[in-house]
Amino acid sequence: MINLQDPESRVATTGEYVLGTLSEEDKAAFQAALAQDPSLQAEVYAWQDQLLSLSAQAAPLAPRAQLWQRIDATLGAMAAAMPRPARTESTTSRAPWWQRLGLWQGVSGLALAICLVMAVLLVNRGAGLPGQEPGARYLAVLQNPQDHSAGWVVEVHAGGTVRLLPMGQAGVVPAGRSLQFWTKPQGAAGPTSLGLVKAGQPLELPVSRLPGVGAQQLFEITLEPENGSPIGRPTGPILYVGRTVAL
Repeated sequence: MINLQDPESRVATTGEYVLGTLSEEDKAAFQAALAQDPSLQAEVYAWQDQLLSLSAQAAPLAPRAQLWQRIDATLGAMAAAMPRPARTESTTSRAPWWQRLGLWQGVSGLALAICLVMAVLLVNRGAGLPGQEPGARYLAVLQNPQDHSAGWVVEVHAGGTVRLLPMGQAGVVPAGRSLQFWTKPQGAAGPTSLGLVKAGQPLELPVSRLPGVGAQQLFEITLEPENGSPIGRPTGPILYVGRTVAL
C-alpha cells in the first residue's frame, strides 16, 4: 500500500501517479487521498509541469523513416523475451518504481503526448496568424483526471490568441449536455468561462477574453448542461484539466 506520510514515499508515489504506473489498488487509494488533500493536488500539478517542461529542452529533429521500424522491432523482441511471473502476495517490499516495466510504458505514453504537442507548436509557429504580435507563449496539456490521457492542448500567445486543439479521438458528449472551456489564473477568485467547445474541434479566441495570462494558469473542460453552466462557474465533472508552462 502507498504511504503518503513519508516525504520520500509521497514524492515517488506522486510521480508514479502522474506517469500512470501505479497499480489499480494504489491508484484508487491515491485518488481518494487526492480528493481531500489540496497540497497533494498541487504536487500532482508540479509533477505534470516538470515533466512537460522537459520537452522544451530538446531541439526538433525529424527522424528517419527506418527509425520507427527499428524501435517497433526492438520493443517487440524485448516484450517477447521478458518473463511474466505470476503476481503473488508476499511480505517483501514492492520493486523500486524505476525498475518497473509500467514506468517505461507510462513514459512512452507521455513522450507520445509531448511529441504531438511539439508538432502542433512547430506547425503553428511555421504558419503564423495574421495580426499576431510578439509576446510570451504558454502551453498547457489538458489531461483526463482519471486515466491521465491527454485530450486537448491549450496554446496562449500573450499578444494575440488562445488556441484549444484536440488530441486523439474525441469522446461522445451525452445528449442534452455540452463541453465548456474554463480558465483561472493564479490568485483569481474563481474560474472564467471561455465558452462552449465541440468535441474534437479546435477553438480559437482572442487573448483579451482571458482574465489574465501567465504560468501555472489553470485551464479545464467540464461537462455542463446543453447551453452551458447556468451559474457562471463549473457545475459538472471535470473531463480535462491542466496548467500552463512558459515556452
